[in-house]
Amino acid sequence: MTAIALTIAGSDSGGGAGIQADLKTFSALGCYGASVLTAITAQNTRAVTAVLALSPAIVRAQIAAVLDDLAVASVKIGMLGDPSVIRAVAEGLRGRGLPVVLDPVMVAKSGDRLLAVDAIAALREELLPLATVLTPNLPEAADLLGTAPAAGLAAREAQGRALLALGPAWVLMKGGHAEGPICTDLLLGPERHRLTAPRIATRNTHGTGCTLSAAIAAGLAQGRTVPQAVILAHGYLQAALAAADGLKVGSGHGPVHHFHAFWGTTA
Repeated sequence: MTAIALTIAGSDSGGGAGIQADLKTFSALGCYGASVLTAITAQNTRAVTAVLALSPAIVRAQIAAVLDDLAVASVKIGMLGDPSVIRAVAEGLRGRGLPVVLDPVMVAKSGDRLLAVDAIAALREELLPLATVLTPNLPEAADLLGTAPAAGLAAREAQGRALLALGPAWVLMKGGHAEGPICTDLLLGPERHRLTAPRIATRNTHGTGCTLSAAIAAGLAQGRTVPQAVILAHGYLQAALAAADGLKVGSGHGPVHHFHAFWGTTA
């Protein structure tokens, strides 16, 4: 049976993040990808120049249309934008019993804000309890908790456990914003896992968070456990980052190479 994963996120016109990155990731990992658009961004590798939020009604209608026909096996949630869209997504997914990977997208790689400040409480209250896996980076974890970003592994684990108390089954505390030659992610939940990898020297890191969360959703759609899906996603992202400089896309923070296993390292 075909493994189907659904992404609920915004569109990146530059193709490196958002819906576009999610669908590329699903495809690269052997999943059929369906999508629900929450916003349209005018975006490239340098900046987000405009954002058009879609109405809660059309977001709700897209979710219903997909889930009423397709045998979706997992859901990845990315950019949502405002409280009304967050509530529409929660209403559309509540009671469906689907594994949900929640990437709390708040700020683009360019520094442009993608989640209104007044939407953080709605995200925390409506969607964290529905999340199978929450995948915050260090600034996002701090925003969700209303505190400063964690400094050090012990503080990162403490923040991860504080997020677990808000409802998700698992929290993956990503270490990409930390310092040092080794990047460490912590997976916290019924088990504790520490994933490490050398920090890759590339400025082509656009869409890393979207890609990682989509890869986890792909693994879950294929029947893997959460730790297995996270380990799969971690390895896939590392390889996509290692091959990223082979892509010559844009003049800013370019995308990771989603199809490195198929295209090779140059394009």
